[in-house]
Amino acid sequence: MAKKLFCEISPLTYAISLRKEIMKRKIRNVLSKEVYSNERAEEKLPVLLSSNSNYMIKKGPGIDPVLQDNKADNIRLASSKMNGLVFQPGESFSFWKYVGKTSKRNGFKEGRVIVNGKLISGMGGGLCNLANTINLVVLHSPLTITEIHHHSDALAPDPDGIRVPYSAGTSVNYNFIDYRFRNDTNLPIQLCTWCEDDYLYAELRTTDFFPYRYRLVEENHHFHKADNGKFYRISKIYRETVEHDTGEVVEKKLVWDNHSEVMFDYSLIPAEMIR
Repeated sequence: MAKKLFCEISPLTYAISLRKEIMKRKIRNVLSKEVYSNERAEEKLPVLLSSNSNYMIKKGPGIDPVLQDNKADNIRLASSKMNGLVFQPGESFSFWKYVGKTSKRNGFKEGRVIVNGKLISGMGGGLCNLANTINLVVLHSPLTITEIHHHSDALAPDPDGIRVPYSAGTSVNYNFIDYRFRNDTNLPIQLCTWCEDDYLYAELRTTDFFPYRYRLVEENHHFHKADNGKFYRISKIYRETVEHDTGEVVEKKLVWDNHSEVMFDYSLIPAEMIR
């Protein structure tokens, strides 16, 4: 039997480990030379770089509707904290710098979180959904991702059987598992995030057009049953850089070699996708 990590021994040792990581990140943040945007604009910049939207409420066997409603409330609160941010050249974004601590005092609720590979209830749960959406618009832009962490992108069946690469799988956990990007372009770039009804929207906007556009391509997507009896989503996801004027692909870069544990009812996996 494999020896347990200190954080896996008990809830107390997990809490101690969590606090240690939070303090380590706070110290690194103080020592960091990164410059973060403090500029917000109510009016949107004129040029749309990329956009994405998704329905925040997941439904299905084993999915608690109360936690889903709480997740949507958490996303509404967090997205309002960063809506309209403008990043000048050289400035950076940190998910947790703008969201802050996910405490009840700060207005957050219990939602779904992943701890040691299991879906459980946790304060501020569901904010990975917001990080996923931001990551998708960033991947379709010239912004530079400087920190990203992954968890399973098979938390629920694909809506209506439609697969959107990288629509999930971006992990955040206050404050040491962060999502960060930097504006290495020569133009200001604005992040807009807001909710309408139960839909989350995100846009990146700027003041002029860039010479390239970006797209995601997924190859060899399928599900596989491992020897341990668990199912995994398997694929390779690439980011292509395309020249605007000619349509020529000038770069194709692997951004995720995906091997995600399926965390929904196995009976909902499309039989034709199992290999």
